[in-house]
Amino acid sequence: MQFQPDPSDAKAGPAWRKRLPILAMLCVAVLGAVLLRDELSFDALARHREALLAFRESNFLLASLAFVAVYVLIVAFSLPGATIATLTGGFLFGLFPGGLYNVGAATIGATLVFMAARAGFGADVAARVEARGGAVGRLQQNLRDNEWSALLVMRLVPAVPFFIANLLPAFVGTALHRFVLTTFVGILPGTFVFTSVGAGLGEVFARGETPDLTIIFAPHVLGPILGLAALSALPILFKRFKKGA
Repeated sequence: MQFQPDPSDAKAGPAWRKRLPILAMLCVAVLGAVLLRDELSFDALARHREALLAFRESNFLLASLAFVAVYVLIVAFSLPGATIATLTGGFLFGLFPGGLYNVGAATIGATLVFMAARAGFGADVAARVEARGGAVGRLQQNLRDNEWSALLVMRLVPAVPFFIANLLPAFVGTALHRFVLTTFVGILPGTFVFTSVGAGLGEVFARGETPDLTIIFAPHVLGPILGLAALSALPILFKRFKKGA
């Protein structure tokens, strides 16, 4: 009697392989939170700052590429230390090109998370929510109808965790190009604020202090960012008003 393979096994294999990247990212994130917390910290940056500056001076291009690669890995695997990486970009490379390095690396890392989540679970979740309908289905449709505005608001408002803002669009069927563009534009203000703080770390190290990261919540900083978020939300409000009228 000849063995006949079960058709469901053929489907399970590819599905499991598609989910492997996002599952690997989650596993690395958990391990990184336990093992790398002390290595990706401000104290670690303070200890190694002289070596980092010397490496940058000896080979600027290689230092730039290495920094961007490490930043991408930190974001892609949701490792602790994204804020420290942003400060490091400002400390090593200044507001420019450090700000562009930070924004570019964060966008690439976020895109990798989005693509892995969409390939692993996002497409299935989006299809099931759409088929089921109900309140969650209406929420999904509202997000789709206002994708540009909703994604920008999620990036601009500091209250939305970066990791959640990477995953949620994958579960509502957001197009890749919209995710990339809104991520790049939406994180510009906050990233350049922290990059500017990093650019002044030399004086902070000289005084033996730690940087004030609550500056993002200062009225003169948070106000304009919230203003941009409000402008991004205007199309949603306009559609609501027009629909109600």
